Amino acid sequence: MSKNDEDLEAKLLATDGELPSSPATKATAAGNTYALVCALLASLASIIYGYNRGVMSGAQKYVQADLDVSDGQLEVLIGLTSVYSLVGSLAAGWACDRAGRRRTVALSAAMFLAGSVVTAAANGYAGLMAGQLLAGVASGFGLVVAPVYIAEIAPAASRGFLSSIPEIAGNSGILLSYIADFALAGLPTTLNWRLMIGIGAVPPLFLAASALLVMPETPRWLVLHGHPDEARRVLARTAGDDPATADRRLQEIVASSKQQAGPKASSTSVWREILLRPTPAVRRVMLAILGLQFFQQACGVAAMVLYAPRVFGHVGITSEHAVLGATVLLGVVKVVFIVIPLFLSDRMGRRPMLLSSAAGMAVSLLVLGLSMHTAPAATSSATATWWAAVTCVVAAAAFMATFSLGFGPVIWMYGSEILPLRLRAQGTGVGTAVNRVMSAVVGMTFISVYEAVGMAGSFYIFAAFSGLAWVFVYACLPETKGKSLEEMEALFDGSAGGRKRQLPSLS
Repeated sequence: MSKNDEDLEAKLLATDGELPSSPATKATAAGNTYALVCALLASLASIIYGYNRGVMSGAQKYVQADLDVSDGQLEVLIGLTSVYSLVGSLAAGWACDRAGRRRTVALSAAMFLAGSVVTAAANGYAGLMAGQLLAGVASGFGLVVAPVYIAEIAPAASRGFLSSIPEIAGNSGILLSYIADFALAGLPTTLNWRLMIGIGAVPPLFLAASALLVMPETPRWLVLHGHPDEARRVLARTAGDDPATADRRLQEIVASSKQQAGPKASSTSVWREILLRPTPAVRRVMLAILGLQFFQQACGVAAMVLYAPRVFGHVGITSEHAVLGATVLLGVVKVVFIVIPLFLSDRMGRRPMLLSSAAGMAVSLLVLGLSMHTAPAATSSATATWWAAVTCVVAAAAFMATFSLGFGPVIWMYGSEILPLRLRAQGTGVGTAVNRVMSAVVGMTFISVYEAVGMAGSFYIFAAFSGLAWVFVYACLPETKGKSLEEMEALFDGSAGGRKRQLPSLS
């Protein structure tokens, strides 16, 4: 790497506004670089998840033609993937605590590999179901383990930056699947869908090898399971070989782990503390996590992703080319804007980004609903129809942009960093399960809802949930920017006014 490249990298990863000039700041930049490499490798799980999620959108009609699969069978096949993902997200917490974060990443990659191979080789509906079962469970694992791993490996000052990567990676995976579907569609029907799905087996091979040969275990898991010397070696790498920083961080982690149950605590006791007998601090933490996951999907993002062509058709966009173009625009906007939190979350803070996102979503959805409300009356006027169509597309794009600025990536980094160490993996799994359930509910009821209350009414409902999301963030979530993972519990314990002092600040 050249000197100019090193200077640029240090500027991007520096923890404050000053240029790195001292040995300490250079060590910090080097440690952040190592953590960045680890985060990028872990985020491969999210790319694979996104690819598997998106590839069936283009492959499904070829699967139906080749294997004589009915529409009803296809709906069940795709719908059950969310159920399998729910099971995987719950099991992933247990696997993370028992086998370790690194080995769970490898296990997720192995299941993704098997799912892609079995689905691509299927000669009937049973084979498709078996492959999607493996891929769905792997998706649940990937959704949990990537944010947990990154939150625990990242230095506090760059955790927001690094924790945004999995969400960006997931959306990039969806785009890659669309590109693969488009590029391979011209091949014979017996071959094209198998290649579309089969290509998804390549990244898991690389991820599994990286997890076993390159990625370190997280320091917090190592301390919790009695390996402090190895934990210090990892901390030294993420601190840029700065012994003083590594020793201080190790002491903080050890002190925090001693306040919690030891590594031999049973899984049952962890579930009891999360769900049955939580402390006040844990109760507030779980409320924050479950609330964020609920509102992320209650705002209707799944409806927009799954039914965008139907939405655009409702305002008079009848050209298939125009509908496809508008749908692609949403995907591009989502990927472009989801990069922004990567650079702003550690500067602005989590609360301002979530509040801005919720407000933007509420306004966009209200405008979208108004365009739907005026569309039926506009059919007699070409100018009015054009206005309603443009307003609908712009409002939908604004919704995807504001969603991607906060409620898309930030809730994952926030949820993974506020849980106590011994509850982090399984608590993240519970939050992910709520997310998957809400996503399935919205996706499977949208048509029934808009047939009952109208297309405009359905988006008014989503706007109301976005407004409630703003109130929830303002009332219940303290700022976590710049805090170490060991300091999080104090933000939620409600004692000494600590939590109350945090809430009014938006930075």
